[in-house]
Amino acid sequence: MPTTSGSGLTVITLNKILGAAGVVLLLVGGLLGFRSVSASGTRCGSAFQPAGGITPMACDNALNGASTLVTIVISVGVLCLIAAVAVKVVRDRTHAKVVA
Repeated sequence: MPTTSGSGLTVITLNKILGAAGVVLLLVGGLLGFRSVSASGTRCGSAFQPAGGITPMACDNALNGASTLVTIVISVGVLCLIAAVAVKVVRDRTHAKVVA
């Protein structure tokens, strides 16, 4: 089994951190989407499921803010996962060139 050098270990650790952070951010974003918001004492529902019926205009800002937060958190999670995959691909390609 080949040994891993210091820089290789750093890249593997970075890859694991990016992957774990991406998964955690996706889960947190999903949970935030179901978190209930309210405005001026009115229950507005959540970003994924607004309150039934016609929601009052007071809820517009609260729901928009919640939706924006969910979108940002999930987007950052996806970007972390993409970065983890990119780091793995680059590491595998450079490692294959060194071995060959």
